[in-house]
Amino acid sequence: MPPTGAPRIPPSGLFPSARSRPTFREPHPVRGGAVAAGAGAGAVWLLAFGVVDSTVRGYAYWTLLAGAIAWLVSLLLGKLGDRGVAVGVAAATGLGWSIAGVVVGVTWFTSGNWPLW
Repeated sequence: MPPTGAPRIPPSGLFPSARSRPTFREPHPVRGGAVAAGAGAGAVWLLAFGVVDSTVRGYAYWTLLAGAIAWLVSLLLGKLGDRGVAVGVAAATGLGWSIAGVVVGVTWFTSGNWPLW
């Protein structure tokens, strides 16, 4: 222990006694439950539009329309609402569009005719 009048030596930093930097946290964190809810809502939305028509052509066009609307809602949710739900809706829309693309591709491959014209 140094004498009372001796100058104090600053700590070396090897064992810091207090936080030297602030901790920043996301004001609106994305939670797993919200992502799952958004994915479920997006899947139901695409399914509701996908069953409107019974042809591959109609299914593809309805899915594209429903996905475009869902992405606009997802952008709005990301800006003003819950980001987790926005991520879930966008992910479900991407998956739905991928499935529609596979259905169109398989139909084109098996029949030899492009189904969207």
